[in-house]
Amino acid sequence: MAGSKAAAEEIEVAGQTVRLSSPDRVIFPQRGFTKADVFHYYLSVAEGIMRALRDRPTTLQRFPEGIEGEMFFQKRVPARGVPPWVRTAEIAFPSGRKAAELCPADLAHVAWAAQMGTVVFHPWPVRAADVDRPDELRIDLDPQPGTDFADAVTAAGELRALLDELGATGWPKTSGGRGVHVYLRIHPRWTFVEVRRATIALARELERRRPDLVTTAWWKEERGSRVFVDFNQMARDRTIACAYSLRANARATVSTPVDWDELTRVDPDDLHLGSVPARLAERGDPHAGIDDTPWDISPLLEWAERDAAAGQGDLPYPPEYPKMPGEPKRVQPSKDRDRPR
Repeated sequence: MAGSKAAAEEIEVAGQTVRLSSPDRVIFPQRGFTKADVFHYYLSVAEGIMRALRDRPTTLQRFPEGIEGEMFFQKRVPARGVPPWVRTAEIAFPSGRKAAELCPADLAHVAWAAQMGTVVFHPWPVRAADVDRPDELRIDLDPQPGTDFADAVTAAGELRALLDELGATGWPKTSGGRGVHVYLRIHPRWTFVEVRRATIALARELERRRPDLVTTAWWKEERGSRVFVDFNQMARDRTIACAYSLRANARATVSTPVDWDELTRVDPDDLHLGSVPARLAERGDPHAGIDDTPWDISPLLEWAERDAAAGQGDLPYPPEYPKMPGEPKRVQPSKDRDRPR
Protein backbone atom coordinates (compact mmCIF):
# COMPACT_ATOMS: atom_id res chain seq x y z
CA MET A 1 0.00 0.00 0.00
CA ALA A 2 1.34 3.42 -0.93
CA GLY A 3 2.60 5.35 2.07
CA SER A 4 2.75 2.29 4.31
CA LYS A 5 5.63 2.03 6.74
CA ALA A 6 7.99 -0.91 7.06
CA ALA A 7 7.26 -3.15 10.01
CA ALA A 8 9.50 -3.23 13.04
CA GLU A 9 12.10 -6.01 13.14
CA GLU A 10 13.65 -7.99 15.95
CA ILE A 11 17.32 -8.66 15.41
CA GLU A 12 19.67 -10.86 17.43
CA VAL A 13 22.82 -8.96 18.37
CA ALA A 14 25.48 -10.32 20.73
CA GLY A 15 23.01 -12.72 22.29
CA GLN A 16 20.32 -10.09 22.84
CA THR A 17 17.17 -9.27 20.91
CA VAL A 18 17.14 -5.66 19.73
CA ARG A 19 14.02 -4.17 18.21
CA LEU A 20 14.46 -1.98 15.14
CA SER A 21 11.40 0.20 14.65
CA SER A 22 10.72 2.50 11.67
CA PRO A 23 13.58 0.97 9.66
CA ASP A 24 12.70 2.98 6.55
CA ARG A 25 12.87 6.38 8.28
CA VAL A 26 15.33 8.53 6.35
CA ILE A 27 18.21 9.71 8.54
CA PHE A 28 20.53 11.17 5.88
CA PRO A 29 18.22 12.80 3.30
CA GLN A 30 20.87 13.78 0.78
CA ARG A 31 22.20 10.25 0.62
CA GLY A 32 18.91 8.45 1.21
CA PHE A 33 20.35 6.44 4.10
CA THR A 34 17.67 5.12 6.45
CA LYS A 35 17.52 4.15 10.08
CA ALA A 36 18.03 0.53 9.01
CA ASP A 37 21.14 1.58 7.09
CA VAL A 38 22.55 3.27 10.20
CA PHE A 39 21.62 0.28 12.38
CA HIS A 40 23.26 -2.25 10.05
CA TYR A 41 26.26 0.01 9.47
CA TYR A 42 27.11 -0.23 13.14
CA LEU A 43 26.68 -4.01 13.10
CA SER A 44 29.02 -4.21 10.10
CA VAL A 45 31.86 -2.31 11.84
CA ALA A 46 31.55 -4.31 15.06
CA GLU A 47 35.29 -4.91 15.46
CA GLY A 48 36.22 -1.25 15.16
CA ILE A 49 33.32 0.36 17.02
CA MET A 50 33.68 -1.97 20.00
CA ARG A 51 37.41 -1.33 20.19
CA ALA A 52 36.52 2.35 20.48
CA LEU A 53 33.55 2.03 22.87
CA ARG A 54 33.94 -1.05 25.03
CA ASP A 55 33.52 -0.22 28.73
CA ARG A 56 33.58 3.53 28.08
CA PRO A 57 30.85 5.83 29.42
CA THR A 58 29.33 7.21 26.24
CA THR A 59 27.24 10.26 25.41
CA LEU A 60 24.76 9.65 22.60
CA GLN A 61 24.10 12.28 19.94
CA ARG A 62 20.57 11.44 18.87
CA PHE A 63 18.57 12.48 15.80
CA PRO A 64 15.22 10.64 16.16
CA GLU A 65 13.80 12.18 12.97
CA GLY A 66 17.02 12.36 10.95
CA ILE A 67 19.95 14.74 10.84
CA GLU A 68 17.83 17.64 9.62
CA GLY A 69 15.47 17.28 12.56
CA GLU A 70 15.82 17.85 16.28
CA MET A 71 19.13 16.85 17.83
CA PHE A 72 20.04 16.30 21.47
CA PHE A 73 22.86 14.82 23.53
CA GLN A 74 21.79 12.09 25.91
CA LYS A 75 24.06 11.80 28.90
CA ARG A 76 21.71 9.85 31.17
CA VAL A 77 20.20 6.47 30.45
CA PRO A 78 16.54 6.58 31.53
CA ALA A 79 15.62 4.67 34.65
CA ARG A 80 12.66 3.03 32.91
CA GLY A 81 11.94 1.50 29.53
CA VAL A 82 15.49 0.26 29.02
CA PRO A 83 16.38 -3.41 28.44
CA PRO A 84 17.62 -5.04 31.66
CA TRP A 85 20.92 -6.01 30.03
CA VAL A 86 21.93 -2.41 29.25
CA ARG A 87 24.98 -1.46 31.31
CA THR A 88 25.79 2.01 32.57
CA ALA A 89 28.66 3.72 34.35
CA GLU A 90 28.33 6.63 36.74
CA ILE A 91 30.32 9.67 35.76
CA ALA A 92 30.72 13.07 37.44
CA PHE A 93 30.42 16.34 35.55
CA PRO A 94 32.61 19.40 36.31
CA SER A 95 29.67 20.77 38.32
CA GLY A 96 29.84 17.77 40.63
CA ARG A 97 26.51 16.37 39.43
CA LYS A 98 26.50 12.74 38.38
CA ALA A 99 24.83 10.64 35.73
CA ALA A 100 24.59 7.02 34.65
CA GLU A 101 25.78 6.96 31.03
CA LEU A 102 25.54 4.12 28.56
CA CYS A 103 28.64 1.92 28.89
CA PRO A 104 28.76 -0.53 25.98
CA ALA A 105 29.76 -4.02 27.05
CA ASP A 106 28.97 -5.56 23.68
CA LEU A 107 27.55 -4.76 20.26
CA ALA A 108 23.96 -5.06 21.48
CA HIS A 109 24.46 -1.78 23.35
CA VAL A 110 25.51 -0.05 20.13
CA ALA A 111 22.55 -1.53 18.27
CA TRP A 112 20.14 -0.41 21.01
CA ALA A 113 21.55 3.13 20.81
CA ALA A 114 21.14 3.11 17.00
CA GLN A 115 17.53 2.02 17.45
CA MET A 116 17.08 5.05 19.71
CA GLY A 117 18.18 7.36 16.89
CA THR A 118 21.84 7.69 17.84
CA VAL A 119 23.99 8.78 14.92
CA VAL A 120 27.18 9.87 16.71
CA PHE A 121 28.88 8.13 19.65
CA HIS A 122 30.92 10.29 22.04
CA PRO A 123 32.81 8.09 24.54
CA TRP A 124 34.72 9.43 27.49
CA PRO A 125 38.49 8.75 27.46
CA VAL A 126 38.10 6.48 30.49
CA ARG A 127 36.94 2.95 31.28
CA ALA A 128 34.23 1.94 33.72
CA ALA A 129 36.85 0.49 36.08
CA ASP A 130 38.16 4.00 36.82
CA VAL A 131 36.08 6.86 35.45
CA ASP A 132 38.36 9.54 36.91
CA ARG A 133 41.64 8.52 35.25
CA PRO A 134 41.84 8.64 31.45
CA ASP A 135 43.50 5.82 29.54
CA GLU A 136 43.33 7.74 26.27
CA LEU A 137 45.01 11.04 25.45
CA ARG A 138 43.29 12.66 22.49
CA ILE A 139 44.84 15.31 20.25
CA ASP A 140 42.28 17.19 18.17
CA LEU A 141 43.84 19.05 15.23
CA ASP A 142 41.16 21.53 14.21
CA PRO A 143 41.70 23.61 11.03
CA GLN A 144 40.72 27.25 11.42
CA PRO A 145 39.33 29.52 8.68
CA GLY A 146 41.91 29.77 5.93
CA THR A 147 43.18 26.23 6.54
CA ASP A 148 41.84 22.84 5.54
CA PHE A 149 42.27 19.08 5.93
CA ALA A 150 45.66 19.16 4.18
CA ASP A 151 46.95 21.57 6.84
CA ALA A 152 45.67 19.28 9.61
CA VAL A 153 47.47 16.38 7.93
CA THR A 154 50.71 18.38 7.82
CA ALA A 155 50.31 19.22 11.52
CA ALA A 156 49.68 15.55 12.24
CA GLY A 157 52.93 14.68 10.48
CA GLU A 158 54.80 17.12 12.71
CA LEU A 159 53.07 15.58 15.71
CA ARG A 160 54.09 12.09 14.62
CA ALA A 161 57.75 13.13 14.53
CA LEU A 162 57.46 14.61 18.00
CA LEU A 163 55.81 11.46 19.35
CA ASP A 164 58.54 9.35 17.79
CA GLU A 165 61.12 11.37 19.74
CA LEU A 166 59.16 10.68 22.92
CA GLY A 167 58.84 6.97 22.21
CA ALA A 168 55.04 7.25 22.06
CA THR A 169 52.75 5.68 19.47
CA GLY A 170 50.04 7.87 17.95
CA TRP A 171 46.95 6.44 16.26
CA PRO A 172 45.45 8.81 13.67
CA LYS A 173 41.92 8.99 12.32
CA THR A 174 39.90 11.41 10.27
CA SER A 175 37.43 13.49 12.23
CA GLY A 176 34.80 12.95 9.56
CA GLY A 177 35.21 16.59 8.62
CA ARG A 178 38.28 18.76 7.98
CA GLY A 179 40.18 17.77 11.10
CA VAL A 180 42.47 14.98 12.25
CA HIS A 181 42.39 13.17 15.59
CA VAL A 182 45.42 11.40 17.03
CA TYR A 183 44.98 9.10 20.03
CA LEU A 184 47.56 7.85 22.51
CA ARG A 185 46.80 4.93 24.76
CA ILE A 186 48.17 5.82 28.19
CA HIS A 187 48.37 4.20 31.60
CA PRO A 188 45.28 5.18 33.67
CA ARG A 189 47.32 6.69 36.50
CA TRP A 190 46.62 10.40 36.13
CA THR A 191 43.62 12.66 36.67
CA PHE A 192 41.82 14.63 33.99
CA VAL A 193 43.62 17.78 35.16
CA GLU A 194 47.02 16.11 34.78
CA VAL A 195 46.27 14.58 31.38
CA ARG A 196 44.96 17.92 30.13
CA ARG A 197 48.18 19.60 31.35
CA ALA A 198 50.18 16.97 29.48
CA THR A 199 48.16 17.65 26.34
CA ILE A 200 48.80 21.39 26.63
CA ALA A 201 52.53 20.74 27.02
CA LEU A 202 52.56 18.55 23.92
CA ALA A 203 50.57 21.13 21.96
CA ARG A 204 52.90 23.96 23.02
CA GLU A 205 55.95 22.02 21.89
CA LEU A 206 54.30 21.38 18.55
CA GLU A 207 53.48 25.09 18.30
CA ARG A 208 57.10 26.05 19.03
CA ARG A 209 58.30 23.86 16.20
CA ARG A 210 55.72 25.06 13.69
CA PRO A 211 54.36 28.44 14.83
CA ASP A 212 53.37 29.17 11.24
CA LEU A 213 51.11 26.11 11.17
CA VAL A 214 49.95 25.32 14.71
CA THR A 215 48.37 27.35 17.51
CA THR A 216 47.28 26.72 21.08
CA ALA A 217 45.41 30.04 21.32
CA TRP A 218 42.06 29.43 23.02
CA TRP A 219 40.56 32.68 21.75
CA LYS A 220 39.58 32.56 18.08
CA GLU A 221 40.72 36.14 17.47
CA GLU A 222 44.30 35.04 18.20
CA ARG A 223 44.44 31.83 16.15
CA GLY A 224 44.89 33.20 12.66
CA SER A 225 44.96 30.81 9.69
CA ARG A 226 46.50 27.95 11.61
CA VAL A 227 45.53 24.53 12.95
CA PHE A 228 44.26 24.76 16.51
CA VAL A 229 45.22 22.00 18.94
CA ASP A 230 42.06 21.80 21.01
CA PHE A 231 43.56 20.90 24.38
CA ASN A 232 40.18 21.26 26.10
CA GLN A 233 39.03 18.05 24.46
CA MET A 234 40.89 16.45 27.37
CA ALA A 235 38.89 18.33 29.99
CA ARG A 236 36.38 16.28 31.97
CA ASP A 237 33.08 15.74 30.11
CA ARG A 238 34.46 16.90 26.76
CA THR A 239 34.30 14.15 24.16
CA ILE A 240 35.16 13.44 20.52
CA ALA A 241 33.25 11.29 18.04
CA CYS A 242 34.88 7.89 18.30
CA ALA A 243 36.54 5.75 15.68
CA TYR A 244 33.95 4.34 13.26
CA SER A 245 31.26 6.73 14.48
CA LEU A 246 29.12 8.30 11.80
CA ARG A 247 29.07 12.08 11.65
CA ALA A 248 25.88 14.10 11.30
CA ASN A 249 26.62 15.71 7.95
CA ALA A 250 25.08 15.48 4.49
CA ARG A 251 27.59 12.92 3.22
CA ALA A 252 27.23 10.59 6.24
CA THR A 253 30.99 10.53 6.71
CA VAL A 254 32.72 8.33 9.26
CA SER A 255 35.49 9.22 11.69
CA THR A 256 37.83 6.63 10.24
CA PRO A 257 41.11 5.17 11.51
CA VAL A 258 43.93 5.32 8.98
CA ASP A 259 47.59 4.48 9.11
CA TRP A 260 50.14 7.28 9.04
CA ASP A 261 51.16 6.83 5.42
CA GLU A 262 47.55 6.68 4.22
CA LEU A 263 46.69 9.88 6.07
CA THR A 264 48.55 11.92 3.47
CA ARG A 265 46.49 10.40 0.63
CA VAL A 266 42.99 9.97 2.01
CA ASP A 267 39.96 12.16 1.24
CA PRO A 268 37.63 12.26 4.27
CA ASP A 269 34.59 12.53 2.01
CA ASP A 270 35.39 9.09 0.58
CA LEU A 271 35.01 7.52 4.02
CA HIS A 272 31.29 7.24 4.65
CA LEU A 273 28.48 4.92 5.68
CA GLY A 274 28.47 3.25 2.27
CA SER A 275 32.23 2.67 1.96
CA VAL A 276 33.73 2.06 5.40
CA PRO A 277 32.24 -1.41 6.12
CA ALA A 278 33.88 -2.89 3.00
CA ARG A 279 37.12 -1.09 3.81
CA LEU A 280 37.19 -2.57 7.31
CA ALA A 281 36.36 -6.05 6.04
CA GLU A 282 39.05 -5.94 3.37
CA ARG A 283 41.86 -4.16 5.20
CA GLY A 284 41.21 -4.67 8.88
CA ASP A 285 41.28 -1.96 11.52
CA PRO A 286 44.36 0.32 11.47
CA HIS A 287 43.79 0.80 15.21
CA ALA A 288 43.90 -2.95 15.94
CA GLY A 289 47.04 -2.55 18.07
CA ILE A 290 46.02 0.56 19.98
CA ASP A 291 45.66 -1.26 23.32
CA ASP A 292 49.01 -3.05 23.09
CA THR A 293 51.42 -0.31 24.17
CA PRO A 294 50.08 2.10 26.81
CA TRP A 295 52.44 4.99 27.41
CA ASP A 296 53.74 6.82 30.47
CA ILE A 297 53.00 10.56 30.14
CA SER A 298 55.63 11.61 32.69
CA PRO A 299 57.80 13.33 30.04
CA LEU A 300 54.88 15.57 29.10
CA LEU A 301 54.21 16.42 32.74
CA GLU A 302 57.87 17.37 33.07
CA TRP A 303 57.43 19.65 30.05
CA ALA A 304 54.39 21.16 31.75
CA GLU A 305 56.47 21.96 34.85
CA ARG A 306 59.20 23.43 32.67
CA ASP A 307 56.68 25.63 30.87
CA ALA A 308 55.11 26.77 34.14
CA ALA A 309 58.52 27.77 35.47
CA ALA A 310 59.03 29.82 32.30
CA GLY A 311 55.73 31.63 32.81
CA GLN A 312 53.53 29.43 30.63
CA GLY A 313 51.01 28.03 33.05
CA ASP A 314 47.51 26.76 32.52
CA LEU A 315 45.18 27.82 29.70
CA PRO A 316 41.47 28.68 29.93
CA TYR A 317 38.85 26.02 30.44
CA PRO A 318 35.56 26.03 28.51
CA PRO A 319 33.06 28.65 29.72
CA GLU A 320 30.69 26.19 31.41
CA TYR A 321 33.40 24.96 33.79
CA PRO A 322 33.86 26.20 37.33
CA LYS A 323 36.93 28.34 37.78
CA MET A 324 39.90 25.98 38.06
CA PRO A 325 42.99 26.42 40.27
CA GLY A 326 45.78 28.21 38.41
CA GLU A 327 43.58 29.01 35.43
CA PRO A 328 44.08 32.42 33.76
CA LYS A 329 41.24 34.85 33.27
CA ARG A 330 38.51 33.80 30.86
CA VAL A 331 38.39 37.15 29.13
CA GLN A 332 38.58 37.62 25.39
CA PRO A 333 41.90 39.45 24.84
CA SER A 334 40.34 42.32 22.90
CA LYS A 335 37.95 42.93 25.80
CA ASP A 336 40.48 42.53 28.62
CA ARG A 337 41.03 46.02 30.02
CA ASP A 338 43.92 44.84 32.18
CA ARG A 339 45.84 43.27 29.32
CA PRO A 340 49.16 45.02 28.52
CA ARG A 341 48.89 46.99 25.27
